[in-house]
Amino acid sequence: MRRAMDHFTTDNELIIKYVKELKLPAVKDCLDDTIAQALSSGWDYRRFLATLLQKEVDQRYENRKYTRIHKAGFPQMKYLAELVREDLPADGRNLLPEFETLDFIRAGRNIVMYGNPGTGKTHIAIGLGIKACMEGYTVYFTTVPHMLTQIREAKTDKTLQSLESRFRKYDLVICDEMGYVSFDKEGAELLFNMISTRTGDKATIITTNLPFTRWEEIIKDKVLCSALVDRLCHKAFMVNMTGPSYRVKETQNILKKL
Repeated sequence: MRRAMDHFTTDNELIIKYVKELKLPAVKDCLDDTIAQALSSGWDYRRFLATLLQKEVDQRYENRKYTRIHKAGFPQMKYLAELVREDLPADGRNLLPEFETLDFIRAGRNIVMYGNPGTGKTHIAIGLGIKACMEGYTVYFTTVPHMLTQIREAKTDKTLQSLESRFRKYDLVICDEMGYVSFDKEGAELLFNMISTRTGDKATIITTNLPFTRWEEIIKDKVLCSALVDRLCHKAFMVNMTGPSYRVKETQNILKKL
């Protein structure tokens, strides 16, 4: 009996050693429980091995979800489930169920949400981005001012082509805060070229505090402004998010609970 136990311990130690070598952490963590389940249920070797490997696959799938979320660069975690939908402007409230299907990503369609600050544009954008990450899509979040800085730096470093290639490959790009910073002609051209790489193929979400009729206030070149609007509107959902501040309502509701 003692020898059998020693032999079992040796085998167990070897298994732990091998799963570490093969980088199978889920197998290591659930090995004992799965052995106990196999013995109590009378599984054959194939059923035991399949169950053990399935646990590893499931764990890796979960890990990839959170890796995509981390790489997306969201400034904070905002989930769709946290939205008080009846407080959203009508367009956002009515179109959100369609956006949640993520069909717009599969179809390469843009979403442009425009309206005054605090109405839930960024929350919706991040929430859709997180949902997309969880369902296997690659996502990149940036503010328009930050993206413009990245583009300028890449141009200076002669790495613009590489940046454009990465930008084009994301399944979904979220460009937040369009309209808070004005562009000179070069900035507008750089932004136009970057957006154009995705047009008609990959989905982009734009949030802006300005309607298109006022974009000439931030993009002084009228021709470029018109071209950029044309690119963004192509196959796009136009979502009017003008209304009472969702953010203020959310804060007031929190204060009432204190």
